Amino acid sequence: MNQHEITSRHPLLDEKGHLMEPGYTKGLLMDYDRKAIRAGKLRIKEWDYYLITTDDFAVALTVADNSYMGLDSISLLDFRIPWCHTKSPMSFMTLGKRNLPPSSDMGNVSSGNKKYSIEYKHNGDHRILSFRMENFCDGKPLNGLIRLECPETESMVIATPFAEKDTAFYYNQKINCMPASGIVTWGEKLYEFKEGEAFGVLDWGRGVWTYKNTWYWGSASGSVDGIPFGFNIGYGFGDTSAASENMLFYGGKAHKLSQVTFNIPMKSKKFVTRGGCCGSGGMETDTAEMTEDYMSPWTFTSDDGRFEMDFVPVIDRASCTDIKLICSDQHQVFGRFSGKAILDDGKVIEIKDFIGFAEKVFNKW
Repeated sequence: MNQHEITSRHPLLDEKGHLMEPGYTKGLLMDYDRKAIRAGKLRIKEWDYYLITTDDFAVALTVADNSYMGLDSISLLDFRIPWCHTKSPMSFMTLGKRNLPPSSDMGNVSSGNKKYSIEYKHNGDHRILSFRMENFCDGKPLNGLIRLECPETESMVIATPFAEKDTAFYYNQKINCMPASGIVTWGEKLYEFKEGEAFGVLDWGRGVWTYKNTWYWGSASGSVDGIPFGFNIGYGFGDTSAASENMLFYGGKAHKLSQVTFNIPMKSKKFVTRGGCCGSGGMETDTAEMTEDYMSPWTFTSDDGRFEMDFVPVIDRASCTDIKLICSDQHQVFGRFSGKAILDDGKVIEIKDFIGFAEKVFNKW
């Protein structure tokens, strides 16, 4: 697959609101300006998502402004039990009022009320994530303070158009392998994110989305023999003919991959169908359809042989909201990757039981 790397700085959108240059970069070269968007205001979606993991537990934070709906979310996961809980307060018709920064390189983010708060502070060489929720789970409060280091590092940045709508686009940055430290408490339980053992990833997204999408995304951050290593993999939406978002990170350098496929195991789901009018009377017949078996082992394969992984699930952080016009069916599966990844220079990185996640998300939004 030929992939287009963007090498010069310029605005993200032209005067008609179209992407000026679809492709990928290893830093934020294109300038996002919400005022340059020419699509309907209700189609704009912006978010900052952080995930901080250790080998034993993780915390995830979201502040999103999806125009007609704002979403704040806190997730706590314990891979040892395994257990997870998510709480996601929503607000309506935010329409950009949350003032999410036009760049991940600057600006602060805050959201909340008397019952909870999420705040991201950008302090140049580090970021501070502070959060609290009065009744997070079982009536117990959750509080957290995480410091993320921001060393000079390459990242995954992609500008993706949508074939269905010329004013739709997705501008996305993933920063992996951010060294993390801090403490999260839930009631009497203490989760200590220790330096050298905890790593964060930022998913920074700005764009105009079409109504119906399915995406696949996977990510992991950690270290191999003391050197930071991670990856970002994904596909499923938009016109990715210019570039994929698949990338390896090793020692602060990014290594571009071609196509990676998520091989999610399938299982048969059986239904009993009754004959006759409205299911009354008549013969019974068994029908079956295939559906994803998210908690069985997955595999990941690549068209160039540079990313070959087995994946053993630990937790399926699943949620489904369906109110007809708006629907979100999410399976973010946390587990352990084992296999090999090959850098641009041919160096083979082998990992075993490397914590990360892979997800499939369907949205009508």
